[in-house]
Amino acid sequence: MSFGQGGPSWGPGESRTPDWAALAEASAARGRRRKWLMFGGGALATAVVAAIVATAVITTGGGTSGSGKNASELPAPADLPSETSAPQPSFSSVAPPPPPDPKDYIADEKKDKAPVTVDSFFPGRKLTMGDRLYAKGATARTASCATTTQGALGSILADNGCDQVIRATYSKDGIAVTVGLAVFGTEAEARKAAEQASGGIASLSGSGVPTFCRGGSVCRRTANSYGRYAYFTVGGYTSGKNVTRGAEDVYKVGDDLTDFTFRQIRHRGEVQASAAAGLPVT
Repeated sequence: MSFGQGGPSWGPGESRTPDWAALAEASAARGRRRKWLMFGGGALATAVVAAIVATAVITTGGGTSGSGKNASELPAPADLPSETSAPQPSFSSVAPPPPPDPKDYIADEKKDKAPVTVDSFFPGRKLTMGDRLYAKGATARTASCATTTQGALGSILADNGCDQVIRATYSKDGIAVTVGLAVFGTEAEARKAAEQASGGIASLSGSGVPTFCRGGSVCRRTANSYGRYAYFTVGGYTSGKNVTRGAEDVYKVGDDLTDFTFRQIRHRGEVQASAAAGLPVT
């Protein structure tokens, strides 16, 4: 028996039973040759990669650009820009003066120089407060403060130096309220008049509003002050019905008019304070 590339072959007269020991030895020899070839190829590849890495390291460390410096190197400390000589911002240690207090401009007639008119306090023909719309009725302005009052309020205004009274009436759904704005020289005079209030401001009818809160009907009255202004309200039903403590509709109208008057006085101070400080008026 002999072995060729195609497997075992037999000559004439030879037994055709394979020699299994010889076949195993030949297979083992072929396996050893493949193993050495694979090991040799892997070692060769490793040597090639190592040579490439070493070459790259040598080139990076010793290679030069056209300027004689490695392009990836950082500049030396001497190459960094020096501190700028431009002037630095400075801040004053003196605090700016506080803005003017708007109340200062409505607390005394010496500062409160804006014109006192009906339209400056009660402008337009209607008043909107939230979702409630009120129609403006009659208005009046007089220097005879006592003639705008009922009961003892007239003498109280006069005794505290009342200069003039502006009145305006607003109405909604059978309810009317008159606001009376009394002007004094100082805050102290206005506050004293409001604290001493007795009786009340007289209702003002006309311009679509019938006479109300006269002839003995019970109405709601209020008295307040802010700055050199004291303001009073009288409100009730235009039908002449008496106002009770449970009359929330009358109270709501009166509260709206009181709040609106206060805002108008305060806004007057804000406008004058802004003008004095050179600020835009809002």
